[in-house]
Amino acid sequence: MKDVFRNPIFYYILAPALVALWPLLVWAVYLPRANSSCERAKKDYQKGQEIMLEILNLDSERLAFADANSAASEFSYATVVDRVATLCKIPSANYKLSSGIIITTDGQKSQSAKVVLKDVDILKFAKFLSTIQVRWTKLQCTQLKLTKKKGLPDLWDMDIDFKYYY
Repeated sequence: MKDVFRNPIFYYILAPALVALWPLLVWAVYLPRANSSCERAKKDYQKGQEIMLEILNLDSERLAFADANSAASEFSYATVVDRVATLCKIPSANYKLSSGIIITTDGQKSQSAKVVLKDVDILKFAKFLSTIQVRWTKLQCTQLKLTKKKGLPDLWDMDIDFKYYY
């Protein structure tokens, strides 16, 4: 058997046979896999596009909110809380804001604020908190106190302490 591998005629036959089998292998195995993978990717893209359009139709306020905030501006608690409260349909009579001065500690500037929400249901509050923290990543909720209104199924008073790092 060792003599077969030493014979050059073996390699003259084996090399062209392998070269001839390569296109056949590509045509029979790899091309169908690539086509099915491409079709799967197209279907996933179409599903994703449908989901994005559905999100846009259901919550088009996100796009308007993102456009309004696309310009970089100086952070101001009054503006931020007012925008997010309006977006979350919380009337201005139902929230109160008090902010502190800008403090520098170890070279890091920060500003604290307290937001009091009155007579707000839990869904509006959750949307308020998630929106404000997603949009302003340097804003942290440091303390939160929820007080349920007696006799009412879904009305709460909330005290929220924020800290913004510049």
